[in-house]
Amino acid sequence: MEGVSLKNIAKELGVSVATVSLVLNGKNGNGRVSKEMSRRILDKANELNYTPNSLAKGLKMGRSKTIGLIIADISNVFFGTLALHIQNYAQQRGYTVIIGNTNEKLSEMVKMVGLMKSRQVDGLIMTPAENSENLVLKLEKSGVPIVLVDRAFPYLKTNSVLINNYEISFRATQGLISRVGKNIALLTYKQDQFHTNERKRGCIDAMENVGIFNPDNVKEVKYESLKEDIDNAITELISKKDKIRGIFFATNSISILGVKSLYKHGMKIQEDIHIVCFDEHDTFDLLPFKVPYIKQPIRQMAEEATRLLIEQIEGGNTKKDTCFIEAELIES
Repeated sequence: MEGVSLKNIAKELGVSVATVSLVLNGKNGNGRVSKEMSRRILDKANELNYTPNSLAKGLKMGRSKTIGLIIADISNVFFGTLALHIQNYAQQRGYTVIIGNTNEKLSEMVKMVGLMKSRQVDGLIMTPAENSENLVLKLEKSGVPIVLVDRAFPYLKTNSVLINNYEISFRATQGLISRVGKNIALLTYKQDQFHTNERKRGCIDAMENVGIFNPDNVKEVKYESLKEDIDNAITELISKKDKIRGIFFATNSISILGVKSLYKHGMKIQEDIHIVCFDEHDTFDLLPFKVPYIKQPIRQMAEEATRLLIEQIEGGNTKKDTCFIEAELIES
């Protein structure tokens, strides 16, 4: 159905398009249009379900007032919450957010970037897929305002918002060691991403620091076959002759499936085997035991990423910042 235009309203009332525009765009402060006519224009606009073309209006100012948000996995609670906070904060600043999902695939990220550019977004907030450095670099060189959030490429000069993955993983592993002593395992993604590598490095360093690191206890799982890989990893770990006493799950997706697998194998969690998880999850509240977890400051990450992007869009800020925000270890 074709939208109602200012011309339609003007024709209905027998006035000029300029008169209608003054009233509907809030520019009649000097009273050039009478109160009676202003009321009639507003009533007619409401009657005809007139919706202003914010895209056209924005383009006249050189902006569309839209932001493209490209995230890795919308089904993941972390990314869903991140998207919600970005959308809320952007709306407060007068921006609309278009959300795209990549399912951790570079090919999908390329498609999403193309889609966002075709929608004439003013800038992009992205959680980049693995091996997307060249795509990010190309966007930077083309002058598209971008901010990377949750993950980044430290050797690229790009605005990014990250957490202290190494330090918080080190501390979480220390806590696990203090509870079980030795035979600690790590379940993480099989990928070459900065945030993943930092979590892995923090966990391994904590174990090496007290001389208990065993490379056979590091299990990497693939996003595409997550459930099967985790179940296989858990089966292998709990079957070891030298019994595994603790597991650090490096993401919330791995955590949930890891807990399910341990239950399936009849393990008493926090008795037979202790765990610590990256990210909180509502499911933990239903469990009959406490799960230590790393709490990411998702709202703060979202607001900082959106602020950095809007500063680029509106102020032409060319300074490149990497903002590190502290995550929190919840142990009780």
